[in-house]
Formats: sequence, C-alpha cells, structure tokens
Amino acid sequence: MSLYKEIENMQAEIQAWRQHLHQFPETAFEEVNTAQFISEKLSSFGLEVHQGLAKTGVVASLSNGNSDKKIALRADMDALFIQEKNELSYKSQNAGKMHACGHDGHSAMLLGAAHFLASHADFDGTVYFIFQPAEEGRAGAKQMIEEGLFDLFPADCIFGLHNFPDTPQGHFSIKAGAMMASFDCFEIILSGQAVHAAMPHLGNDVFVAAAQIITALQTIVSRNVNPADSVVLSITQVHGGNTWNAIPDSVVIRGTYRCFTQATQNLVKSRLIQIVESMAQGFDLSSQININPENAGYPVTSNTEAETAIAIEVAQELVGIDKVNLQPTPSMGSEDFAFMLQEKPGCYVWLGNGSSDGGCLLHNPHYDFNDNILTVGASYWVKLVERVLGR
Repeated sequence: MSLYKEIENMQAEIQAWRQHLHQFPETAFEEVNTAQFISEKLSSFGLEVHQGLAKTGVVASLSNGNSDKKIALRADMDALFIQEKNELSYKSQNAGKMHACGHDGHSAMLLGAAHFLASHADFDGTVYFIFQPAEEGRAGAKQMIEEGLFDLFPADCIFGLHNFPDTPQGHFSIKAGAMMASFDCFEIILSGQAVHAAMPHLGNDVFVAAAQIITALQTIVSRNVNPADSVVLSITQVHGGNTWNAIPDSVVIRGTYRCFTQATQNLVKSRLIQIVESMAQGFDLSSQININPENAGYPVTSNTEAETAIAIEVAQELVGIDKVNLQPTPSMGSEDFAFMLQEKPGCYVWLGNGSSDGGCLLHNPHYDFNDNILTVGASYWVKLVERVLGR
C-alpha cells in the first residue's frame, strides 16, 4: 500500500473530525452545524469557501499553477432518521438521527485531502471540494446543480466515493458503466364506495383490488422485463381503514422500482400505470398514480470510460492491483451522485469498509464507519488530483 506518509500521520486528526460529525448527525437540508464545522476547517486550511447551495451545501476551491484544468471531488454529509444502537464514546447525541451510511467518514476523508493539498500543491489547475447535503432520498445533488453548482464551479470532471461493508478493508471496487441502479418511487391511491364489512356487495372493496394489483405488479419484472436485465420492484407500504367492521373508501399503496437502464425505467413505469388503471377499472374503482412524489427519483449512476480508467490506475497504484476489483456486481442501491454524472464525466467508486459483523451494514442502527480506511480515502483523493491535474 502506497499511502502518503503525511496523510498517515494525520490519522488521529481526521478520525477526530469523523467522530465529531458522527456524534452530531443532521438530516437532509438541515446540516447547518455540519456545514459550519466543515466550512471552518476548510477556511483554516486557506481554501476559498462558498456556502448556501441547496441550503447547506459547501464548496471549497483550491488553485495552483497556470492550467485551466478543473476537477471536482464530492462527499455527502447528511445522516439518516435512525436511532443509533451502538454504545460508543462518540455515539449520536441527536435523538432519532444517525450517520448510518458513513457520510461522516466521506466528509472527513475529503477534509483530509483538502488539508494535504492546501500545503502540498503538487498539481496544476483547480480542485473543487463539494460537500453535498441531502443525498438520502432528497436529491441534494440535483438541487445543487439546479442552483448553479457547475456554473459557479465549472469542473471538467467529477469523482465520488462511498464506503462498502463486506468488501475487505481498504479494497476498491471500480467499473465503467452502471455502478448503481436508478431509484423511482410510486404511490397508488384506489378509491371506491365505503361499506359495512358485513355487506361488501353494496360497495367496492379497495383491499381486494389492492391485493390483486400488488400481485400483478410483480409480473412486470417476471414477464415484461428481459430476463437478462436486473430490475427490482418492491411494495413497501399499504395504508387504509381504521376500524374492524368497515371497508374503507380508499387505500394507498407505495413502493419503489430500480433499474440499470433508462429504457427499462420507462418500461416499468408504463406497465405499472397500465396495470393499475386497468385493474382499478375492472374493480369499478378510480385510481390515482403518482410517480416520484416530492421529486424523489434518481437516475442510474453510470461511470464514464476515460475517468474510470484514471480511477483504476490511481487505486491500483495506491493499494495494489490485487486489491482493486474491476468486475464488481452493480448495486440495486441508488445514489444521487448520478445527477452529477449526467452533467459531467466522472467515476464513482466503492472503498471497502471491512466486515459487517455485528450489524455493521449500511442503514443499520449498529453501523459505524471504519476509521482505518480514512487515510486510504484521503490518499486516493490526493493521488487522483495529482494524476488529473499533473504538471
């Protein structure tokens, strides 16, 4: 492993930043104290800091030399609505909120890289350090872009990183093309005539229709999608009724589907609408279908060829060829970094967090970021900058 000695010597400091962020988690668009902490650190390193994109976003700029080449590095910084069950000296102090996905570690690693690059400017060009809010289902990346992220900070390319439990500590997973799936939500509202449960023939049973629709929606994946494609469609909520002896006038069904191509996304959406509308009509019910309420949808996270080749070279030099998986199985999870990759060429990689024993899985109340990979991630960022903006 070929880490930067100066970054290895910063282990305790970067770890302290990470554990501070872990202790005070903030959720989507409310990362006020998190953003302030990050901004103060960046300013103390001598970087030019911009705040306020997507409410709490932070972007820092660092230039050196005369080149007009520009690279952007992105870390997410929001937490989840999860009550932490770890007993740690730095466990969450904010009830019902937790860094259960490692965004505290992502932010700390990028801070470490910024600190090093500010005092070891062995590059020619400009680096943008993007600390993004609201990755968890609220599309903070999209909002930053809509508010002018790449107009203000016109990067030529962009790179992202996420820790990955059950991948060996310090190992990388990288591939061109689809790395993570699209994410779409749907809400189905069925409405009919409420009726006494003892007299169902006098009304419309929305629950019987809901049961049939839930089953029928599973045929989209099994009978409409090419078996060679990977698609998941899951029902996650059913709401309706409030008493034992009455069939209500409405029921709400909610769920999600995830794909790896735009064409498959369009197919699933079309068939979902067709199935719901036709089956509702068959049960003499009215239907309303909302796709991506609250602007929840994410596109496919797809890496570009040239930038992926650079990321592979850097990772292999850093940790060794044997510790870089070039054929990872794409994840059905999703990532709003995908919006940035629609705007700029770039690459999103996974960095092994080690074993998930004891519930150390993403979005789990027992998760904790592995501090042993902090200097690996920070060194990756630095080596990437020096490669892309090499003199």
